[in-house]
Amino acid sequence: MSEKSSSSGSDEDVDPESGQPVEFGGVLSKWTNYIHGWQDRWVVLKNNTLSYYKSEDEREYGCRGSLCLSKAVITPHEFDECRFDISVNDSVWYLRAEDPEHRLQWIESIELHKAESGYGSETSLRRHGSMLSLTSAASALSATSTSSFKKGHRLREKLAEMETFRDILCRQVDTLQKYFDSCADAVSKDEFQRDRVEDDEDDFPTTARPDAEYNHNNNGSKEKLFPPASPKGINGIDFKGEAITFKATTAGILSTLSHCIELMVKREDSWQKRLDKELEKRRRVEDAYKSALHELKKKSHYGGPDYEEGPNSLINEDEFFDAVEAALDRQDKIEEQSQSEKVRITQSSSVSSGDTYSTIGTHRLANKVEEMVQNHMTYSLQDVGGDANWQLVIEEGEMKVYRREVEENGIVLDPLKATHCVKGVTGHEVCHYFWDTDVRMDWETTIENFNTVEKLSDNAIIVYQTHKRVWPASQRDVLYLSAIRKIMATNENDPDTWLVCNFSVDHNNALPTNRCVRAKINVAMICQTLVSPPEGDKEISRDNILCKITYVANVNPGGWAPASVLRAVAKREYPKFLKRFTSYVQEKTAGKPILF
Repeated sequence: MSEKSSSSGSDEDVDPESGQPVEFGGVLSKWTNYIHGWQDRWVVLKNNTLSYYKSEDEREYGCRGSLCLSKAVITPHEFDECRFDISVNDSVWYLRAEDPEHRLQWIESIELHKAESGYGSETSLRRHGSMLSLTSAASALSATSTSSFKKGHRLREKLAEMETFRDILCRQVDTLQKYFDSCADAVSKDEFQRDRVEDDEDDFPTTARPDAEYNHNNNGSKEKLFPPASPKGINGIDFKGEAITFKATTAGILSTLSHCIELMVKREDSWQKRLDKELEKRRRVEDAYKSALHELKKKSHYGGPDYEEGPNSLINEDEFFDAVEAALDRQDKIEEQSQSEKVRITQSSSVSSGDTYSTIGTHRLANKVEEMVQNHMTYSLQDVGGDANWQLVIEEGEMKVYRREVEENGIVLDPLKATHCVKGVTGHEVCHYFWDTDVRMDWETTIENFNTVEKLSDNAIIVYQTHKRVWPASQRDVLYLSAIRKIMATNENDPDTWLVCNFSVDHNNALPTNRCVRAKINVAMICQTLVSPPEGDKEISRDNILCKITYVANVNPGGWAPASVLRAVAKREYPKFLKRFTSYVQEKTAGKPILF
């Protein structure tokens, strides 16, 4: 329990005539009873008498108890530096000061009052705790709950209470032992007197006195009775009172012990939780150490054949997936930072007329381009809603992404198809920015570098590009022909349609190397422009146009990689690419004339 000491009123007042101390007061913690333990009380030292009140404000109502200090014994506690006991005969006050300095000040003041005062007697001792209060305290222990012990009672205070109980119990044991010794002496004297009387009667038979007391037995004999010794008369000890006090003390000890055990159990639970946390931290550190050691071993073999992608790779599928995902996250973060810091320079990329893009061309691969265009216009625009082979894997607003699972020789070749609607742009504008290599690096984040290997015509080029490596997957490169085409309408109700198709080809100036795995692609972006009539005589604005995009991709990664990894990466990256690209087109065309 927290100990308090007040400086108010704790200075001594000195009688100017006699020079003797008049009054000394302050707050001390006093042991009250077995339930409430230590309580703060206002204690006053005056006229060789030590009195206490519940508080300083209640002095006018009279003191709750007092001790005459003429024969008082002040005993500083052996272990508790703040406690001191004051005893007069069998009455003891247990007091505690705020700190050792205040305790010393109180002891010196009390000793000074004893020395300076020449009056007072033992009769001034007033017992301030009745047997009734002790009995009620003992009976109330059965109903003691944790609320009886205030929050300020910690284990240290409880142990201090146990010290107090021990002192009280030792005194009571000594008192009871004296009583038992006195009883034993009285019994011995009574037996000795009985034997002596019997001997005298045998030797000198006399007529019994009429006032003598006899016990008439069943056999007709008489036994003389001797008055028993009164227990209360033995050394002035009240055995019943001492027994009640002893019972209350032992009950208080049991209650305090119970509370100590409760506190220790709670503390044990707290330490157990701390231990569990420390064990968990240790487990995490050990796991982190093992993981770091494992990563170090990986890095020590970085680039080795055992840790590259392939069916015999030492990296399991989960580790492969985690590594790829972490690398893609790093690339996204780098791209976001570069985009926020990058100041784009608007490039004036000339856009040819639709007539230029509508011709088939006369280059050596013109027939191949025309075949690819026709195939995409025939099959890519077909509705996939009723085809059970296509699975809807992503749906975000107007965007839907479908996948058809296909594997050949353990290599994932899943075709992907995405549909999207973008407001405010035309099909011509979308296909132009998708095909134009001058702005390719502005929106494409997966490419490390690229170059035009050959320009076949104004609307067809051969491009070689390498993609950023995502460890532990090998780096990929692609060589493809990219063509842009305006699809001529067969009737006046057909929407304005543009197409860009990219498909893999071979070229002597870009042969495969051991540094990269050559991937094969067949990609098409088909854009249809839908125009809603403006109100009245207003001109068509970007609010009146909508571009319907169909994007199809068939990719052969060119080497083995876990199927779950490839499918997860495709599911993650394709929607991001489509949203990033269409946002770029909207940004580039905002505020510019509409290009049909």
